[in-house]
Amino acid sequence: MLGTTISTVMKASTAAITLSSAQREQLLLTLKARFIQHAHRHAALTWAEVQARLLRASKAKLRSLYLMEVSDGEPDVTGRDSKTGEFLFMDCAPQSPKGRYSLCYDDAALAARKLHKPKGSAMGMAEDMGVEILSEEHYLALQKLGEFDTKTSSWIQTPDEMRKLGDALFGDRRFGRVFFYHNGAESYYSGRGFRCMLRI
Repeated sequence: MLGTTISTVMKASTAAITLSSAQREQLLLTLKARFIQHAHRHAALTWAEVQARLLRASKAKLRSLYLMEVSDGEPDVTGRDSKTGEFLFMDCAPQSPKGRYSLCYDDAALAARKLHKPKGSAMGMAEDMGVEILSEEHYLALQKLGEFDTKTSSWIQTPDEMRKLGDALFGDRRFGRVFFYHNGAESYYSGRGFRCMLRI
């Protein structure tokens, strides 16, 4: 953890979180070590070019990356947008980030639930963090880089037409394959969080 915990994040507005110089330095060191350890995720990229982009990144982007880290996402570079040149950081924790468990899908589902409300929603928390929840396409791209969610599951972006019917999508990996399912958007589980992506 880099000087805070996800419980602190949940209790306060993320906009109020300001990284100190020491926290920024520690974040860069953590990301560098992970980048080097998992070179297969970004074989065509070098840490020098990623670091140069991070050093130019806005405070808001660095705060978002920091929040991905402290909520146990283990963010790493998984590619680069060929059109914009932006680096893509995705949550690469082996299992769904445990700092984001027990969340229903979105704020509409949270408001609709009358009893035993969860502490928040995946879409709401992602918005507060300044990140986007992985789509089906991005989730599949991530799964090509390793085996993720073999014991957990993760909410993913749900098409409006499906969400209007009351359900939301989640994904996992079982038996060596990636599966997508649907569940009531108001549901929440101790082993389901969400994975996100940040463009820098």
